[in-house]
Amino acid sequence: MENSVNDQSQDAFAPVNSGTLERTVENGMALCVSGGGYRAMRFHVGAVWRLHETGVLPQLKRVSSVSGGSIAAGVLALIWGRIAGVNGTELEKTFVKPLREMASTTIDVGSILRVLALPGRISDKVTAAYEKHLFGKATLQDLPGNPVFVINNINVQSGALWRFRKAYMRDYLVGEIVKPRVSIAKAVTASSGFPPFLSPVQLDLDPNAFTPGSGSFLQNESYTKKAVLSDGGVYDKLGLETVWKRYATVLVSDGGKMAAESAPASDWARHSRRVLDLVDNQVRAQRKRQLIASYKAAPSDAIHRDGAYCGIRSDISNYGAPDALPSCPHARTMALAETPTRLVVMSGELQERLINWGYGVCDAALRRRVNNDLPPPAGFPDLRAGV
Repeated sequence: MENSVNDQSQDAFAPVNSGTLERTVENGMALCVSGGGYRAMRFHVGAVWRLHETGVLPQLKRVSSVSGGSIAAGVLALIWGRIAGVNGTELEKTFVKPLREMASTTIDVGSILRVLALPGRISDKVTAAYEKHLFGKATLQDLPGNPVFVINNINVQSGALWRFRKAYMRDYLVGEIVKPRVSIAKAVTASSGFPPFLSPVQLDLDPNAFTPGSGSFLQNESYTKKAVLSDGGVYDKLGLETVWKRYATVLVSDGGKMAAESAPASDWARHSRRVLDLVDNQVRAQRKRQLIASYKAAPSDAIHRDGAYCGIRSDISNYGAPDALPSCPHARTMALAETPTRLVVMSGELQERLINWGYGVCDAALRRRVNNDLPPPAGFPDLRAGV
């Protein structure tokens, strides 16, 4: 959660599309968890682990997630009531362990290959995998009321953000359905369905279930009979949209961002994927640049926010945190950041290193940017793995 950035522009402007900067934001704290496949999911596990240990986690009023971050956030939401206080054992059992097992399961390539041989949508296979390993038959109505969990997607039809939460699901152009009973597995599938292979996800809807007049100019049956959804990171790679306009303190855990590639593929399939990654990376870079500018803005400025950013590509030495966890050389953590963002089997050692890195950089960010009085940790969650 780094308040420095190497991007060229330092312009102080809002990190989300906002015509309501004059709105008085709530004096509360929210957490955004980014996309980035299993890599991001494991990085976020480490960040959440440290947030829990320090007592910051229960202070959150909202958790906003996209893509791979939605996998971790969905599990966190379901076990929220069981991890009160700072009982690390319960967190390990109900949050860390299931996600460790999930990262030992390949769902993207396997789902694609099965669809080639069997009828059905790719997204249905992914949903089935999430149901089996993480969410069962839980629906959005099983999410806690406080904090508010928001699972973000993009509506391919309208081009607007589609958000799933307990109170409603909505697209401001199409309208809202209150108290939706969509499965969490389906919502996470849509949020983590990066194109071209895992997208789109079709959500069949009842037009009569929409609140009358809740949409803008697209609330008609062409849009209310079904929603065609894709990865939330296509719209907002950091999950900022539903947080930044509302809360005074914004924490961001970013396990994404693409790596450089000296010899990009030239065949149409892999080249198309690389170009999509480039577009995705620019969305992320712009949001990050604007977020950092909001941290740096004067407190009297409408765009000012407190909080911190921690990224998988951050350099822990930049935080200047006293007693930061040792053995986090930037070259080694950057090697972790080169891990592909696929939903494929990840070795146990790599998983633990990613968790340790998320834990370590989150600790440095919290103690340097959020609360200087927090005590340093005793060590990494997995002392043997390091980073």
